[in-house]
Amino acid sequence: MIGQIVIGLFGVAAVFLSQDPREQRRRWACVFGLAAQPFWLVMAWRAHEYGVLALCLVYGWAWARGVRSYWMKADAR
Repeated sequence: MIGQIVIGLFGVAAVFLSQDPREQRRRWACVFGLAAQPFWLVMAWRAHEYGVLALCLVYGWAWARGVRSYWMKADAR
């Protein structure tokens, strides 16, 4: 139940922020998206949804690229 709430809140926040015209807000999308990934992984594993589990890994990779681009590069700060 808690996991579903976190997935919903963080997922919606990530989607909305990813479409914000302001870069200062858009850069937070990957943080919220990545924060939701552990909850997605647990949900998919417990439900034996291995296709969703594979997608979680791809989505996690994509969100991690955003964190690297927006937060870890020297010119991003």
